[in-house]
Amino acid sequence: MDLTWLSANPGLTFLALLGTGFALLLLSKWIRYIPNNRVGIVEKLISGKGSVKTGLIALGGEAGFQPQLLRGGWHLLTPFQYRIHKMPLVTIPQGKIGYIFARDGKDLPPTQTLASNTRGADFQDVVAFLQNGGQKGPQRQILREGIYAINLAQFVVLTEDQLYYLPLDKSELETFQKMSAIIAERAGWRPVIIRGADDAVGIVTVHDGPSLPSGEIIASTVGEDPRQAATYHNNFQDADKFLVAGGQRGRQYQVLVEGTYYINRLFATIEMIPKTVVEVGTVGVVVSYTGAIGTDISGQEYRHGELVANGTRGVWSDPLLPGKYAFNTYAGKVLMVPTTNFILKWTKGEVGSHKFDENLTEVSLITKDAFEPSLPLSVVVHIDYRKAPLVIQRFGDIKKLVEQTLDPMVSAYFKNIGQTRTLIQLIQDRSAIQEQSGVQMKEKFSQYNLELQEVLIGTPTSGAPGGQIEQILVQLRSRQIADEQVETYGRQQSAATKERELREAEATAKQQTALTESAISIQVQSNQGKADYAKAQQQAAQIQTLAGAEAEKVRLMGEGEAKRIKVMAEAQAEQAARVGIAQAMAIEEQVRAYGGPQFQLVQQVMSRFAEAIEKSQVDVVPKIHMGGGDKGGGSLIESLLGLLLSEKAGQLAGVSVPTAANPEAEALKAAMRQNLTK
Repeated sequence: MDLTWLSANPGLTFLALLGTGFALLLLSKWIRYIPNNRVGIVEKLISGKGSVKTGLIALGGEAGFQPQLLRGGWHLLTPFQYRIHKMPLVTIPQGKIGYIFARDGKDLPPTQTLASNTRGADFQDVVAFLQNGGQKGPQRQILREGIYAINLAQFVVLTEDQLYYLPLDKSELETFQKMSAIIAERAGWRPVIIRGADDAVGIVTVHDGPSLPSGEIIASTVGEDPRQAATYHNNFQDADKFLVAGGQRGRQYQVLVEGTYYINRLFATIEMIPKTVVEVGTVGVVVSYTGAIGTDISGQEYRHGELVANGTRGVWSDPLLPGKYAFNTYAGKVLMVPTTNFILKWTKGEVGSHKFDENLTEVSLITKDAFEPSLPLSVVVHIDYRKAPLVIQRFGDIKKLVEQTLDPMVSAYFKNIGQTRTLIQLIQDRSAIQEQSGVQMKEKFSQYNLELQEVLIGTPTSGAPGGQIEQILVQLRSRQIADEQVETYGRQQSAATKERELREAEATAKQQTALTESAISIQVQSNQGKADYAKAQQQAAQIQTLAGAEAEKVRLMGEGEAKRIKVMAEAQAEQAARVGIAQAMAIEEQVRAYGGPQFQLVQQVMSRFAEAIEKSQVDVVPKIHMGGGDKGGGSLIESLLGLLLSEKAGQLAGVSVPTAANPEAEALKAAMRQNLTK
């Protein structure tokens, strides 16, 4: 263009600029640009078909909001016929949930809370949504992570960070804000995440669908097979399928376990509860509040309650064994029953970990001698796990069993025992009473499906320090101390004896070498003695043999010698006889020659007397004088000679003289006679 010409004609220049601007204005009405990160919502202003009669979206080309969107790029439109609203794309972040509110669609029925869209599930296709029966209002379906090109005139998208909508009325904002607050209160912007470490289950409460029948408190599991219930509606993530399958409004029997669930919180809320844990040593008896009415299987003779099969309403016949269970505690309760031995203590201030005996106190007794002690005791009880449902069915729980049955029964039993014994007997016979009570009460416990293991009785007390019971106990203790002292003294005495023995043993040990040496010496000497004894025996045998031989020799020699001597003696005797006779004859002749036998006798006496004096060395002159007769005294010798001579004379004269008076003379006389005879 020639600018010189334009500068020379300013009027023409103005007209040219004005025409160019108008052309650009007309072009902008014909051509519209939509960025790629936005969408264009078309609002038709002029239409030969008139305006929309019902609803918000013009499905037939009428004037109004059109269902189709303009995506990124240039678009050619008839000027002054359309108004374009540029809106951002809907973005749902990772791990977040978006909620949909439909402004147009079918009205909701009175029993319905959220809008259903079973056939037109794509919110990016408004035509399909409306033509397939999509309902207006908050939708049951949600948006997962991603970017969506949604007609924000038809749909309002609520996210945690942003509200996506085309403002039409100021009052709408308040409605959407309230809706966002409800979602936030239910933690609905994020999926339900149940971690394994949490040991929790999710209790689902559905806020849409038909109501529960009268008398029901829990909605039953959807589907014929409870194990496949989740496949019908993908664990409540597909609300429409859940309701189509017969799901009901209210708290659901089915629970959610570990996992991630994208659940519309406007449709269902989730409450986390801990899993039911049945510890080792216990079983869980289930009391179900829901399910079909079961048939009593406890038997006709059992009148304390009903047992039903598992899964039906009532007390389940089979308890839960130790483990973890995803049990819905709104549909029933699990009562823990210990299967290990547990102790019930009737002792003030002592309570077991199970708390069954927290209201038990010591048993008050009245003894036979009118004392009023308190008896502390403990009872060891066991419950068979197979009989645990019977116990729960009969008493409700273990604590009620203890307080309403066992406490009065045990107290009455020991009160009766106390009345039959004095206080001292009650103390001294504790072991016997304990054993007796264990046997007698075992049968009573078995009537309540319990197994009594043991009864443990403590020491009776008066409750007040320094009472009469304590005084009696002091006396008994004094007696016992005295007995123990006696025993102690005896043992001390025994210890002293043992100590003495120990000292002796130690002394012996110190002299052990000497003792050993002496013992060895004794043994050596004993052995030597035995050897000498054996040797002596041998020598004795030898000597005995030699002696025998020598004796035999001597005997033989003696016999020979005896024969020799006999012969010689006989010869000598013969010779002596011959000689004696000769001598006698000679003597006789001599006697005759010398004056007879009296003279011969005196001669012999004097001869022997001289020999006696010579041998005995007696004084010749006597120191003793003997007197006899009238003639005066004479010497001793004279007297003796006189006696001898008188005796011999008497014998010769034929006078009888006793032989004992002169035995020598008698012997001589006998010899002489013998010789004379020979």
